[in-house]
Amino acid sequence: MRLRWPHVAGLAGVDEAGRGPLAGPVVAAAVVLPVSGALSGLNDSKQVSPLSRERLALEIRALAVATGIGWADSHEIDALNILEATHLAMRRALLALVHIPDAVEIDGNRLPALTGLWSGRCPTVRAVVRGDGKEACIAAASILAKTWRDSYMHSAHQRYPEYGFAAHKGYGSARHLAALEQHGPSPLHRRSFQPVRSV
Repeated sequence: MRLRWPHVAGLAGVDEAGRGPLAGPVVAAAVVLPVSGALSGLNDSKQVSPLSRERLALEIRALAVATGIGWADSHEIDALNILEATHLAMRRALLALVHIPDAVEIDGNRLPALTGLWSGRCPTVRAVVRGDGKEACIAAASILAKTWRDSYMHSAHQRYPEYGFAAHKGYGSARHLAALEQHGPSPLHRRSFQPVRSV
């Protein structure tokens, strides 16, 4: 399926990465693409190889009218729950844009509360189910969120090498579960998630 390029100026696409892992932040990105343009190989980040994601992330930043990154850390996830923490990360990503968007398209079927985010101005907002495979601006946000989070988890590996974060990015792989059992949770682990809670 061909991704639809932005049909209006000032359209921000928003997507997240990292809802499922046992450790690390949930990260959201907001991307405003120009009305005309092209990015070869742009797709949902889960459908793109790591090497292509890195290339696309550079191209997106070069082409985009504006980009913003926001995240919620493991403590906020535990305090709020993963859905509310994801919405918090999305609001932070939108606030990080240098321009207030005219419209916002968010991947999924739930919308974060954006009322009052820009001092009374509220753009048109809509949820797009599987939007990262339909809308170019959401796919671009998916790529930026994923590459930013992967980079963060590589850095986390330097601080906590015993968990192997560089390999699994905090997801519940067999290696990760074994390390969790052996060492207990790190400060990056989500203590409200099983099996971290049991450990």
